[in-house]
Amino acid sequence: MSAEVRHSWVDIRNWVHARILDRTYRPGDKLPRDEDIAKELGCARSTVQRAMRDLSDAGIVERKRKGGTQVRAHPVTRATLDIPVTRNEVEQRGSVYGYQLLTRVIDEIPLAVMSKFSLRQSKQMLHVEALHLADQRPYILEDRWICTETVPEVLNVDLVEQSANEWLVHNKPYSRCDLRFYAVQADEYTARQLDAPLGSALFVMERTTWINLSPITTVRAITTPGYQLLTQI
Repeated sequence: MSAEVRHSWVDIRNWVHARILDRTYRPGDKLPRDEDIAKELGCARSTVQRAMRDLSDAGIVERKRKGGTQVRAHPVTRATLDIPVTRNEVEQRGSVYGYQLLTRVIDEIPLAVMSKFSLRQSKQMLHVEALHLADQRPYILEDRWICTETVPEVLNVDLVEQSANEWLVHNKPYSRCDLRFYAVQADEYTARQLDAPLGSALFVMERTTWINLSPITTVRAITTPGYQLLTQI
């Protein structure tokens, strides 16, 4: 790689991964230090760290505090799921995307949100509820809390014009994401918003993200009947 080109963390990840695949670095081998890779490739150490974190999350390498990084002797196969931009998801289906902001208010977080963020006491956060549409039909009902201490700039975003989902994906990187999937029966409110039969089975995705130890957002996304989720392994 030429040091004259500004490389992204994806470039660095792919460069390291290619050398694992061609056996330059074999299972169990210790990789060069992040700062040495950064010097060799002409990039910031933080860029290498981001690339290594992705390889670690994929189960390809193992990172130990003060112990460096090594190629896993037995790579772990894991499913990967990127946080989707709902607009892109709808348009990739060939449908016309629509969006309605239902609620935007600073409020005291409920106990369930305190638990998700591992907070010992309640605090105020931005509560956003929105409806995503596909061809003018309900697609996903989103109930989201955003920590304004971590993301103060969201208060200046026009959430009538742009969804919090889209803005956060593009503007707020995260270091940790907890995912939970389950099904619920549509209650009266949810059935009305999603134009679904009362009591119908609905797929729910819950995501909670942090930057280091600071909470970013937690969202409960309830999908319309028939929704399908695709992941890759």
